[in-house]
Amino acid sequence: MINFNLDKHKMKMFGMGAALGLAAGILLTVLGAYHIIAETRSEASVTETKLTRENEELKQEIENAQSEEETETASATGESSWELILVNEDHPLDSSYVPEKLTEISSGYKVDDRIVSDLRQMLDDGAAEGLSMYVTSAYRSYEQQISTFNASMQTRLNEGMTPLEAYQETSTSVALPGTSEHATGLAVDIISTEYEELDDRQGDTEEQKWLMEHCWEYGFILRYPPEKSDITGIIYEPWHYRYVGKDTAKEITEQGITLEEYLE
Repeated sequence: MINFNLDKHKMKMFGMGAALGLAAGILLTVLGAYHIIAETRSEASVTETKLTRENEELKQEIENAQSEEETETASATGESSWELILVNEDHPLDSSYVPEKLTEISSGYKVDDRIVSDLRQMLDDGAAEGLSMYVTSAYRSYEQQISTFNASMQTRLNEGMTPLEAYQETSTSVALPGTSEHATGLAVDIISTEYEELDDRQGDTEEQKWLMEHCWEYGFILRYPPEKSDITGIIYEPWHYRYVGKDTAKEITEQGITLEEYLE
């Protein structure tokens, strides 16, 4: 005889087991879903944080680039420290660079228009002291600098130097094309009519002694002083004067430093 009560009980237990199994399955599915959602949210949060950081970094790079561009534009247009432009082997000028406005200071020689007044005043005041001097070199284009450098090299080759020796010797006294201050229109070579050679003895003339003592009053400095060639890369040139502005010229002269050291 079949015990229907027992079967019913078993069926009930089976049904409960199935229900519990189904519930457990649903629970596991739900927990799994929550786990996936949590992971997805976590990954989304990490991604969002990363994207936010990258966005901020990109924004900063753009701002820095804009700032650099504005600074370069200001320098190019003469709005920011135009007189402190540094030109040497480590800071060459572009071969196409030309000062915005050049003005003739004496026959055949031009300078940046912004230094004309101070340069003329310095020469006039020197003349008033009974000194006789004149500008022998001023603005030189890139092409002119090439010619000057090559001519100096040829002179040394004619003296019997090897090409390498001639190059090395020339580069200590004549700037390589693109690295000459003369291309800025802010530098001039001034010599005495009593002694017209470009050598150390030029510094012994009364004209150079006066210039070295007073040039800062007009915004100029002796650009390549003695015992500083290891910093400037150029030998002592007692005839080469560079305009940097009156305040800066005063500081550089009082401290006995070069433009490179001032701009460090």
